[in-house]
Amino acid sequence: MSGLTVARWPGFVVAVAGAIGLDQLIKYLVETGLPMHQRVDLVPYVSLFRTYNDGIAFSMLAGMADTGLALIAAAVTIFVLVLRARTDAARHFAHWGYCLIIGGAVGNLIDRVWHGYVIDYILFHTESWSFAVFNLADAFISVGAAFIVLDECLEWRATRRRDITDRK
Repeated sequence: MSGLTVARWPGFVVAVAGAIGLDQLIKYLVETGLPMHQRVDLVPYVSLFRTYNDGIAFSMLAGMADTGLALIAAAVTIFVLVLRARTDAARHFAHWGYCLIIGGAVGNLIDRVWHGYVIDYILFHTESWSFAVFNLADAFISVGAAFIVLDECLEWRATRRRDITDRK
């Protein structure tokens, strides 16, 4: 059964809208309450650090024209929607992954169209090293991709078990 079943789309839309809304709310709070380029430690190794990213995830393609980056984000979103529509409804991890990827991509697309850059604010670091500053939308995209990989592994395992059972 395809993921295109009409009954399954409203929940998907609500979940995507929730991810976008949470991302945009946190970015608004960061913009209005966190000083630019000043680290605020939350717990060891995790800080808030407001900065702007004119590239895509983890500053890749920084300096590329905003229109080009917006088109890439829109194309990825459409591609993931097509994948979602073609994926069996029973593959729940994949559908949650699509939801998170689309929510994150649209959240960052809103920033890019509205501001010309993406608002980043999460910093993982040690005393001698720091990871790229990112945001909740980036985390949604990464976790969503991990869910899809997990779903593929589970599907591979189930198929393998069926094949072994069929040979007996």
